[in-house]
Amino acid sequence: MNLPTKLTLTRIVLVPVFMAIAWLHWPYADYAASAVFIVAALTDTLDGYLARRRQEITRLGKLLDPLADKLLVSSALLVLVEGGRLGAWVAMIIIGREFAVTGLRAVAAADGVIIAASPFGKLKTVFQTVAITALLLRDYPFRLWNIPFGSITMGLAVIFTLVSGLDYFLKGRELWLPSN
Repeated sequence: MNLPTKLTLTRIVLVPVFMAIAWLHWPYADYAASAVFIVAALTDTLDGYLARRRQEITRLGKLLDPLADKLLVSSALLVLVEGGRLGAWVAMIIIGREFAVTGLRAVAAADGVIIAASPFGKLKTVFQTVAITALLLRDYPFRLWNIPFGSITMGLAVIFTLVSGLDYFLKGRELWLPSN
């Protein structure tokens, strides 16, 4: 098993650790959960970089990497919804987009079509990660200046989530539009 795949597996293992810490009711649980979330999110960047640089892209990695990403983001969204820090509708937009794009890519792959990722997807990931971290930290340090940083970045994350989802469906329109 190569290093990129080990990093992906580490991200998967960190998901229940993150959730357990996030649901603790001790003074620094938010900071500890945020740290675990950030480490897990960084493994996503690192595993992809290493896999491409070392030319160690594997079928297992292709399967596990998107699964790990979805598990991490979905678990964080659930923690935030349960903690009253995020509306369930926001979580459903993000999670629903992930299901829809995953389904589209599966259909495309079955037809031998590859739908390339777009820059919007990268922006979505960055804004989701920043927004989730800010909300886990209850907007610290921005709350000192009454700046709702988590809400602002989550709003941008939702916009990029929708735009990137639309982009995927436009790129794959021949798969779902009736042919003449």
